[in-house]
Amino acid sequence: MEYPESYELIFQAAAVDDVVVVRRTDKTGPGGNPIYEDETGIVRAEVSGQSEVRMLASGGHQAHELPVIARTAQV
Repeated sequence: MEYPESYELIFQAAAVDDVVVVRRTDKTGPGGNPIYEDETGIVRAEVSGQSEVRMLASGGHQAHELPVIARTAQV
């Protein structure tokens, strides 16, 4: 299966949605799909071929909210 090079993860916020661009790494997640990271390495997510997102903690005591939308980034 072909996976996009990058995604935009859109997190719903109270006033304005927060958009984070993540790029595919050479790692795979627990579901066997690629892991994507932002440039800081803090935001990490496993994204399936159907754009289903599983957020992954990059450090202790970290709990991400699920993105409302995962769309292929237009980079």
